Amino acid sequence: MEFAFILLAFICGLALKLVGLPTLIGYLLAGFALNYFQFTASESLQSIANFGITLMLFTIGLKLNVKDLYKPEVWAGSISHTLVWVSVMNLVLIGLAWLGLGMFSQLDFFTQALLAFSLSFSSTVCIVKILEESGEIKTRHGKLAIGILVMQDIFAVLFLVVATGKIPSIWAFGLFALLFAKPIWSKILEQVGHGELMVLSGFLLAFGGYELFELVGVKGDLGALVVGMLIASHSKSTELAKSLMSFKDLFLIGFFLTIGLTALPTIELTLTALVLCLFIPVKFLLFFKLFTLLKLRARTSYLASLVLSNYSEFGLIVVALMVSLEWISPEWLVIVAMAVSFSFVFTSFVYKSSHNQFNQYKDKLKAHEHPTPLLEDTYVQPENAEIIVIGLGRVGKGAYASLQQMVGEKVWGMDADPARISKLQNQNYQVMVGDGEDIDQWESMDLSEVKLVLLALPSIQDICNITEQLKHAQYAGKIASIARYEDEIEPLLNAGSDKVFNFFTEAGTGFAEESLQILKN
Repeated sequence: MEFAFILLAFICGLALKLVGLPTLIGYLLAGFALNYFQFTASESLQSIANFGITLMLFTIGLKLNVKDLYKPEVWAGSISHTLVWVSVMNLVLIGLAWLGLGMFSQLDFFTQALLAFSLSFSSTVCIVKILEESGEIKTRHGKLAIGILVMQDIFAVLFLVVATGKIPSIWAFGLFALLFAKPIWSKILEQVGHGELMVLSGFLLAFGGYELFELVGVKGDLGALVVGMLIASHSKSTELAKSLMSFKDLFLIGFFLTIGLTALPTIELTLTALVLCLFIPVKFLLFFKLFTLLKLRARTSYLASLVLSNYSEFGLIVVALMVSLEWISPEWLVIVAMAVSFSFVFTSFVYKSSHNQFNQYKDKLKAHEHPTPLLEDTYVQPENAEIIVIGLGRVGKGAYASLQQMVGEKVWGMDADPARISKLQNQNYQVMVGDGEDIDQWESMDLSEVKLVLLALPSIQDICNITEQLKHAQYAGKIASIARYEDEIEPLLNAGSDKVFNFFTEAGTGFAEESLQILKN
């Protein structure tokens, strides 16, 4: 990657971070700026972008429970949305063509249908990035959005097979043998330790899955996703995902730059892209209505629909294929690239305040809820709880264990990851599934006896959001939270935490105190 690419990506990313927007928007702007100065995407930059997508899909697989795909809200929601969206957008494009509006007048019925299909997908890259930054990838709405994306990836593979005539080879059936190879991978992961071999094994599995699927004529990115899903149940899957995170984020910068470097837009092409973006709210409304019809709660439906309200990089693949087959003019590749970029900006900006939006309009939104909620969406009431620990990772789990020894059954744990909760319940922990940012959950609880809430979460924004929700729920007890860095302490105190513990400082203090006890014994 040229130095100019790195410099401009850093400047734009930093500028957007300083104004409180996601850095990925800055990388998109850097790509457009480089395009303006007549830079082009080199093969090496495209390779870096592809590496980022492959690693991202692999890490998604590491966090995904395949059972989630069996849920009606996932498979029925994704299929229904695609069918209805393509039908509605096709009618819209027919109307725009009939009016003779700009570039839309060039489209015939066949290309209108394919363009509508290309816009039906939501962006895996954008959505996962937003969910990871907000710490919501394992929440109810986060897993719902990821499930929809996986289903859309399956649709993508089927489309590529039909459109390109590239039929998977007979050897593709041999991919089922991967199920029987799980013991081998598990044994290898147990032996690699926690250093560079852990990272290298992640690269090996991600790109090995990619190449294996490509070898038998199946989309390689799907292979990275599938291999990740097969390893998700391993005890080291979380550690493996964390070890790859920095590499994945670095390579994805190349992806956002390549979108901006696709082509230099004109005013007409920009206006056409903006017209397409006017229909993003339609995508949101359609998702929201379908999710509520499938008995999901209004909050889950709202947040999942909002984060899914964008266009996908896969749309570029569909349009690029149409251009290569001379079904549509090359200008449409630029239009869709800009529409995808604008939709990233829209989702990143709007989702930033999504929880506050729901709280503001919750009465109107909850009017759309099905009268009978899903069993998974019923709330557990913590009995005799005086202390609640939210976030049961290493820090939260340790805090819970210590408190349990001191106050017994008066302490409860809460985490948004059902798999983690199930595992802890099997170990006789008094825990429950819950999203601390869910105002409905807090309002359904009797918090009158709760004296202390511990927020052991990695995201400062999540901690601030939960503190705000507790205030709305009229919680009168104390709040303690964890900070990873010194500059996070003051914002957490300002947000409402009564005590903030610096993770690294307090760990060192605890280590010293425990060590001194050796001298006294």
